[in-house]
Amino acid sequence: RHGAAMAARRALHFVFKVGDRPRTARFYRELLGMSVLRHEEFEEGCKASCNGPYDGKWSKTMVGYGPEDNHFVAELTYNYGIGEYRLGNDFLGITLVSSQAVSNARRMGWPLKEVTTGVFETEAPGGYKFYLEDKEKLKQDPVLKVTLGVSNLQKSINYWAGLLGMKIYEKDEEKQRALLGYEDNQCKLELKAVGGAVDHGTAFGRIAFSCAKEELPSIEALMKKENQKILTPLVSLDTPGKATVQVIILADPDGHEICFVGDEAFRDLSKVDPNGDKLLDDAMAADNSDKWFAAHKMKKVSA
Repeated sequence: RHGAAMAARRALHFVFKVGDRPRTARFYRELLGMSVLRHEEFEEGCKASCNGPYDGKWSKTMVGYGPEDNHFVAELTYNYGIGEYRLGNDFLGITLVSSQAVSNARRMGWPLKEVTTGVFETEAPGGYKFYLEDKEKLKQDPVLKVTLGVSNLQKSINYWAGLLGMKIYEKDEEKQRALLGYEDNQCKLELKAVGGAVDHGTAFGRIAFSCAKEELPSIEALMKKENQKILTPLVSLDTPGKATVQVIILADPDGHEICFVGDEAFRDLSKVDPNGDKLLDDAMAADNSDKWFAAHKMKKVSA
C-alpha cells in the first residue's frame, strides 16, 4: 500500500517571487528556452499565500519545457507594488541540462560562470541561481534537481524521506548533501547543509508536489501527530474560470514551504493554455505600475 501511494506523488513546480516581470520573462523564455504554460491575474492575495504575505493585485505565470503532468516547471509570482525581494540562503539553485540554454546565454551576453567542467552558473533576475549543464538533454524533462539549504542534514532527511516518503538516491556525509525524489524520472530534491541557520529572506519560495486527493487529509493528520508545522490547513483554491484544487501547505524543519495539491483537479487546472504567452505579454504591456511609481516620485517597495 505504502509503495503504491508514494508512486502517485509528483514534483510539480518551484514558486519564485519576481520583482521585474519583463526581464524575468526574457530569462525564462529566451535564455532557458521555456514556454509560458499558463498565465493568471488575481485581484487579491491568495488564500494559501502563493504570492507571499501580500494582499494586493498579483499574477502567476507558469513556465516550463512542457506540461506539468510530466515536467518540473517554475511558478513566477509577481506582486504589482513590489520591485525587489531580499534573497536568503534557502534556495540554492535549479540544475538543468541544456546546451541550448548555454548558447542562448552567450548570445544574449548574459553572465555565465563555469563552476565545474561543462556546468555553468547563471542568475535569473532577482538573483536566483540556475546551473546549466552544457550537454544535450537526455530525457524529456531537462530539469534535474532543485537544491535547498538545510541546517541539519539528518533532521531534514528524516522529514523528507521519513514523513513525506521520498526515496534517498544519494547521501554524502562529507559534502553534507543528499539527493531525494519520488521517482527516477522526476526532478529531484537536493538538500545541502549551509553550515548554520537557514535564512529565507523575503524572497522565500515554495516547492509543490501532487498526490491523490484522498491522501491530503492523511498528510495533514501525520503532520499534526508528529508536531510538524502546517502553514495552511487543507483548503480549496479557486482560479477564475478554471478548476478548484485542494491544497495543504507545510513547512519542513527549516521552514521551507511545501505545497501538496490534489492530483486529479490539478491536472485539469494545469492544462497548457495556448494563450499563455499573449496573456503574459498583454499583462506586462498594461502594467503601468513602474510608470505610476515614477510619476509619483516614488520607488517600488523592496520587500
